[in-house]
Amino acid sequence: MKTILTGLASLVAGAIIMGFIGFYSLPGLMLVEDETKYDFETTVQVFEEKVKEAGWSILVIHDMQETLTGHGHDVLGVKIFELCSSKYSAEILKLDDERIVAPLMPCRVAIYEKSNGKTYITRMDSELMAKPFGGVINDVMQKAASEIEDVIVQVVR
Repeated sequence: MKTILTGLASLVAGAIIMGFIGFYSLPGLMLVEDETKYDFETTVQVFEEKVKEAGWSILVIHDMQETLTGHGHDVLGVKIFELCSSKYSAEILKLDDERIVAPLMPCRVAIYEKSNGKTYITRMDSELMAKPFGGVINDVMQKAASEIEDVIVQVVR
């Protein structure tokens, strides 16, 4: 009986430890950050060009530096891009059950400066996020993520 209780206690302790490890490592898995080879303004310009060349639309650009400056805050350059590919959006949004992922749309990519003087580009790891959904959502998000990664590679390398 003592062996069974010890085994169960170890199992529970192991599960708790794994839960903490998963919880604290999850943000690092959900987001991808790369240093770019350009300064901030050039990175923004090249990114915009490459997005359009890839056939994607830039729906909105949120200039967070400008917005926050207007509220009395001083931050380095940060622009958040909302990107859309109508072929992928339509594939998901035309289906009732798949619309549940609408809050993840459009694709968002951020370009920002850090105090080290370097510029970075970050985005959600859509390929990882799509897997648990399976089916159409996974298939479409994998394709879209791959296209956006192809654009980003041209900016960071």
